[in-house]
Amino acid sequence: MKAYIFPGQGAQFTGMGKDLYDTQPKAKDLFEKANEILGFRITDIMFSGTAEDLKQTKVTQPAVFLHSVITALVNQNFAPDQVAGHSLGEFSALVANKTLSFDDGLVLVYKRAMAMQKACELNPSTMAAILGLDDHVVEEICSSINEVVVAANYNCPGQLVISGSLKGIEIACEKLKTAGAKRALPLQVGGAFHSPLMEPAKLELEEAIKSTFFSAPTCPIFQNVNGLSSMEIGIIKQNLIDQLTSPVRWTESIQNMTSTGAVEFIECGPGKVLQGLVKKISPQAQVSSL
Repeated sequence: MKAYIFPGQGAQFTGMGKDLYDTQPKAKDLFEKANEILGFRITDIMFSGTAEDLKQTKVTQPAVFLHSVITALVNQNFAPDQVAGHSLGEFSALVANKTLSFDDGLVLVYKRAMAMQKACELNPSTMAAILGLDDHVVEEICSSINEVVVAANYNCPGQLVISGSLKGIEIACEKLKTAGAKRALPLQVGGAFHSPLMEPAKLELEEAIKSTFFSAPTCPIFQNVNGLSSMEIGIIKQNLIDQLTSPVRWTESIQNMTSTGAVEFIECGPGKVLQGLVKKISPQAQVSSL
């Protein structure tokens, strides 16, 4: 079985998607359609913007989404048996399995990005990658701190990202290093994604998701909030809403995809980060890029 996986924020790079735009007429049409929908030429920023330009949440999220989705849509052999996406990538996955149209997916991603940017400005916050500690140790230390700080991304065994207030992350990094973490690295992100600090964005996104038309999926999506597969529109919508303030359970998602028959994982979009995570979770899996 073939599983297609879609990256999230952080995978962006200057020049992303330009080869598709230049060589595939269908891709060029979709990129130009995206410029119209967004009301600005995101292609100019993707193809020649600086790393700083691309790092703005309101640019990063639609840029990664577009690169991922267009890569899939212009490929004649694209036929997923399962899909999953890391954080933002879940929206790309839902276009890939035809739950969302290209237009609606892009509009939702842009609304999500703007809502998250606003939430970040309300509460200055950040995230940090913790390497080399068991999940339960990280969880216990986070819960002992009198600040907002939670486990946010269960990326693979021994790699967990925490999310919270600036003070909370600072205290947690010190405590986790003392507890034996190999690394505790603050990340260059706009805010505390997948934490309670995203509640204002969640409320805004909930309204947008509930008013968007979702079609019956062509194959199961394994969702971030619980790592389980779903084909039911009501459940998919609710999981997508809950995702903003819940951790990304990527390890469980990959384990469950493998246990239900996925042997080949194909990363669709910029970068190869997810392929590396899959190999750490399921060493026997085959990984590649589309």
